[in-house]
Amino acid sequence: MASHKDCCKINRRKLLGASAAMAAVAAVSPARSASAAPALTQERRDALTPDEIVAEMLAGNKRFTAGERRPRDFLAEQEATASGQFPAAIALSCVDSRAPIELICDLGIGATFNARVAGNIANDDILGSMEFACALAGAKLVVVMGHTACGAVKGAIDNAELGNLTGLLAKIRPAVAATAYDGDKSSGNPDYVDAVARTNVGLTVKHIREQSAVLRDLEQKGAIKIIGSMYDLNTGKISLLA
Repeated sequence: MASHKDCCKINRRKLLGASAAMAAVAAVSPARSASAAPALTQERRDALTPDEIVAEMLAGNKRFTAGERRPRDFLAEQEATASGQFPAAIALSCVDSRAPIELICDLGIGATFNARVAGNIANDDILGSMEFACALAGAKLVVVMGHTACGAVKGAIDNAELGNLTGLLAKIRPAVAATAYDGDKSSGNPDYVDAVARTNVGLTVKHIREQSAVLRDLEQKGAIKIIGSMYDLNTGKISLLA
């Protein structure tokens, strides 16, 4: 039978081992920081104007292109928003894996509603989602974001056909017809592809205003703003479109 002295040695070794294990876990699991950016609250969201929300998103994109970001505790943001959400904006962007607006604008959980579809087009379901976001949930900004080298735009230029994608690309083709361009009008010309993508964003913004009386009225009252933008895959920069 082990003596009392031996048991103490064993327990001490176990305690030291447990302490070392906890220290190792702490080393790879950073503690929650009081300086981490908080989740967006209703009070903070409601105090912002649409233009201030645009400015915050652009400032976040500037941090992104500089290789910086706000310190965030995503788990804390998830917990803070579990019982309610107060996003400031709804973004309509392409499904392209290289253009997640939450990351390229340095946004946290609960900061923005997100609608993603190839070619960032607005159908009735997207419009209904935007109306929910702004009229019911209090978002103040609708941002349509296209991007360079868009595969959906290339498909529309080429009149590509593939199952349900055929109908989707048909919704982008008006932008092909509406794009004034001197030069090679093919999907192999990156400048032309980007020109059509910009036109497509403008037509989508126009479509939103024309097809949603709810959003149009909110914008006319100054409660929300509807804007178009382009994301450059090469530079990581977002630019606003007139």
